[in-house]
Amino acid sequence: MLLIRHAKSSWEHPELTDHERPLANRGLRDAPEMGTRLKKRGIYPDLILTSDAVRAEHTALIIAERLALPKDKLKTTSSLYHSSATSMLSLVKNTSASIHTLFLVGHNPGMNDLIDRLGGENDNLPTAGLYGFIFPINEWKEASYGKANFWFMDFPKLKFPDIL
Repeated sequence: MLLIRHAKSSWEHPELTDHERPLANRGLRDAPEMGTRLKKRGIYPDLILTSDAVRAEHTALIIAERLALPKDKLKTTSSLYHSSATSMLSLVKNTSASIHTLFLVGHNPGMNDLIDRLGGENDNLPTAGLYGFIFPINEWKEASYGKANFWFMDFPKLKFPDIL
């Protein structure tokens, strides 16, 4: 499972609600970069679940495009908009066993809380950041706190010479 925080959002239009905020120029630069890094690592999801907030959905779409994923591998859900760690884990647990690699695109502070509860070590997942876990389970319904192992972490300002 890969947690992806939405890319940097724009604050240029104060009349927009939080839900409607688009990506900033930095977000439009960072989201494709993170998609490219996933492609170089050979990491492709069977399903991307994304918040329906404009910035999160656009981040997911950009990453999906970089990975040349068909549109049916992307599902938008309002339940990821500012959801808690418990709500996110519930979504994971309700994922079909046919899905092997799952991406969740969402928001802080819920993402940080989920990382902590799953046993990860991270102060703050940056915008467009990726934090991966491996669950040694047979079906997603078995996912729980304490059953996750750290896989990898990446974010736009972090450089990995072996993948760049």
